[in-house]
Amino acid sequence: MGITSLSAQEYFPTNSGVKTTNTNYTVFKNATIHVDPTSTIENGMFAIKNGKITAVGKSISTPKNSVIIDLEGKDVYPSFIDLYSEFGIKKPEREAGFGRSGQYEATREGFYWNDHIRPEQNAVESFSYDAREAGKYHNGGFGVVNTHVADGIMRGSGVLVALNPNGTEGDRILNDRSAEYLSFSKSVKSQQSYPSSIMGAMALIRQVYLDAKWYAAGNTDNKDLALEAVNKNKNLTKIFATDNLLDQLRADKIGDEYGIQYAILGSGFEYEKLDEIKESGATYLIPLTFPAAYDVEDPFMAEYVSLAEMKRWNQAPANLKMLADADVPFTITTKGLDPAKDFKENLLKAIEYGLSEEDALAALTTTPAKIIGQSGKLGEIKQGAWANFIITSGDFFKKDSKIFENWIQGEKTVINTMNTTDITGKYDLKLDGKEYTLDITGSAERPNAKVEAEDVKIGSKLSFEDSWMTLLISSPDTTKTEFIRLSAKVPSDSDKISGKAILANGDTTSFTATKQSSEEKADKDKNDKEEDSKFPEVLPVTFPNQAYGFEEMPEAEDILFKNATVWTNEEQGIIENTDVLVKKGKIAKIGKDLKAGGATVIDATGKHLTSGIVDEHSHIALSSINEGGHNSSAEVSMEDVIEPSDVALYRDLAGGVTTAQLLHGSANPIGGRSAIVRLKWGASAQDMIFEDSPKFIKFALGENVKQSNWGSGNRFPVTRMGVEQVYMDYFSRAKEYMKNKEANPDTYRKDIEMETLAEILRDERFISCHSYVQSEINMMMHVADSMGFRINTFTHILEGYKLADRMAERNIGGATFSDWWAYKYEVEDAIPYNAAIMHSQGVVTAINSDDAEMSRRLNQEAGKTMKYGGLTEEEAWKLVTLNPAKLLHIDDKVGSIKEGKDADLVLWSNHPLSVYSKAEKTMIEGVVYFDLERDKALREEIKKQKSELITQMLQAKNKGMKTQPVVKKEKIEAHCNTMEAIR
Repeated sequence: MGITSLSAQEYFPTNSGVKTTNTNYTVFKNATIHVDPTSTIENGMFAIKNGKITAVGKSISTPKNSVIIDLEGKDVYPSFIDLYSEFGIKKPEREAGFGRSGQYEATREGFYWNDHIRPEQNAVESFSYDAREAGKYHNGGFGVVNTHVADGIMRGSGVLVALNPNGTEGDRILNDRSAEYLSFSKSVKSQQSYPSSIMGAMALIRQVYLDAKWYAAGNTDNKDLALEAVNKNKNLTKIFATDNLLDQLRADKIGDEYGIQYAILGSGFEYEKLDEIKESGATYLIPLTFPAAYDVEDPFMAEYVSLAEMKRWNQAPANLKMLADADVPFTITTKGLDPAKDFKENLLKAIEYGLSEEDALAALTTTPAKIIGQSGKLGEIKQGAWANFIITSGDFFKKDSKIFENWIQGEKTVINTMNTTDITGKYDLKLDGKEYTLDITGSAERPNAKVEAEDVKIGSKLSFEDSWMTLLISSPDTTKTEFIRLSAKVPSDSDKISGKAILANGDTTSFTATKQSSEEKADKDKNDKEEDSKFPEVLPVTFPNQAYGFEEMPEAEDILFKNATVWTNEEQGIIENTDVLVKKGKIAKIGKDLKAGGATVIDATGKHLTSGIVDEHSHIALSSINEGGHNSSAEVSMEDVIEPSDVALYRDLAGGVTTAQLLHGSANPIGGRSAIVRLKWGASAQDMIFEDSPKFIKFALGENVKQSNWGSGNRFPVTRMGVEQVYMDYFSRAKEYMKNKEANPDTYRKDIEMETLAEILRDERFISCHSYVQSEINMMMHVADSMGFRINTFTHILEGYKLADRMAERNIGGATFSDWWAYKYEVEDAIPYNAAIMHSQGVVTAINSDDAEMSRRLNQEAGKTMKYGGLTEEEAWKLVTLNPAKLLHIDDKVGSIKEGKDADLVLWSNHPLSVYSKAEKTMIEGVVYFDLERDKALREEIKKQKSELITQMLQAKNKGMKTQPVVKKEKIEAHCNTMEAIR
């Protein structure tokens, strides 16, 4: 930064727009001025007037009548900015009876059809300055906050507020429409049941954007104040509030689809998916909330803490350092913290873990100013910027530094008295021929004294004000009630205090107090400080960042399996003593005595090589299962809610599963769109999605959809007859929608739900239908026939044996359980021969899991059909490999061992249908995602890591750090009827 030296006419503005009692110039000199994160002026000067900085430099002209403030030995920083707060906004209150299900329609007229979309909210209308809360921000060094109404999925516009202690609301409000806020959380002001899931919230946001564009084009005469607000807010900075790492990426996904770059409220665990976070291109608002160590003194309770939880405690403080190293833009927010108490402590912890002071300052000043469109006005000490700055005792990022004053819009708030002499320390006190030990503790502003004579504590009372110390001590003779009064003017740069003492008898004498400064004490203090500053060794991040994760993601290998028993699922059948060559993720050759050609050779003698198992019906690795707010949720997609860190993926790989269809639940007749995934453990959610996979959707019949077991009766349908009418109604609407779209291609209203149903009518999307009872299955086939669409699969169909001939006529497949029944009334007619009977009638039949535990042993489930129905071993094996691949229309890529197909293979230790067989290697597209030997080694490594982390946590507790109790957490295994409830 160059030196600025200007005349009064050049740098003294006449109108700043802020009312202030300070009408003269205030000039600060001899300060270390941190102009911005990369520029510092030593012994610099700057001037302010009317709330603005008028000049800054090594030397500036000082106008007449200026107030001069000497800041020798002090540092000056721009005041900090927090972009995510609810400051000055009354917390929205829940409606009476909130949480009851059943409100279907919106309650507001003239607004959007969903109450949780509230973009018309303007925080400025609800804002009221809160002096007490502002004081907390002042103490933390903050001068500006961006606040909003934290209610709803679309929350409306925020307001940028300067925390000026003396101004009016008009002075403080820098921008009354500073940003638009969004979230995945529902409004507390409405009991409207939709959306009931994260995927429903995502679909709703997408539909709002489509409707806003359609509305803006003038395609309707109906007034919608919410859509008008969406369009009005279009050019505002958009801040998306999330509360977990996966939701951050989901928010960015929506933004990418609609050309919007959100600034995203982070979780503090961004390091776990750093590549995806960087690729998003978003700026992240990171809360400095670190997990507390677990109290693991009880070894039995310690067993309930997962490695993932332990690693988060260990790694989270390094999050900001990792983001900075990856060049991910971020700001820091005090969300979840007391700005006056916890903020700096946690900030310094992040710096201890590697965050640079420069990056920390940028995250608190220039970066948030840029996001909110205030560069050059906030976050810097420069001419024309607001006079928002803090004066500190030295480097702010040192533990013992303190904030003296926080100036906002030129108005001063005193945090600590600037020129108070710090007298804390241990002294040797000599008084009236006697020696005492004087230990002054506490803060410079509020010191406390302890006095001892010959290791006996005696009463004392200390006062210190305006550099004058007054100390009252009791007589060393405890048999007498006498006091000695000491007073002295304390020099600012001396370790020796001398003054006058008045003894108990009234005589006057002198005293001296000399601060102890032995080399031994200095060394001890140094060692203590170094010990305190040590932080635990940060464990490496794995993919996923939990037990069984990869240190580096595996890559495709060229492998030659030698002398295996190969289950081809093709015309060759089962071939013994055969080689299979895998190259570049594909099955390159099958035969005997193949040459490796540089490939890794695996001796598979006595072992069996099969294609990977395909599960037609699964609910693993999903954050949501049901969107039950409406009776149709065709607009939602399971691809939105894939949870790639679910350990069920790894366990399925250990059971030989390589592909699964992740289905919506059965809360409603028309469910959500499916996700067909490859079980790529450690990969991103997007990379798990089966490339170019066919489109599927979940339909459902039976008890669940008519809400027999949980519904309030307020949502249609509540009978099996009503279920049929839902299908008739929605497909009638879809046909009308298609006609309107064709007739009015430029003005029709695009509806995601109707678009999905139209895909079914055009044979572009396939149906997997949850089914049990023969009568309902017949009904569904009748509806499909009459409305002109087809059912692809009746999934977990337990009465398929009753109407297999009708299914075969319509080329409808059946996926079923082998022998799982008696869990509710509508499965009472289930028999273990179901799969064999359907297969015998020409129905493409599969065994599916619908259960995270069963999916790990689908090979054994298939084997049961050899006993119940007499299927051959090849027919039985196809029930979990080639047949489900056919049902999912991916059999051209997986499901059999054939040259040119994807190398999704499993090497079994024994016959694959045996209960004694183990999957030794499971590969997907030539990448080994499960290896039995690696699994054994990992189990030992997990024990070692947990032991190391437990030791670190015990050490943290011994140092007096906060701990949290261990709470046993039971993971809920999702099924068709699992219901999620978002806030």
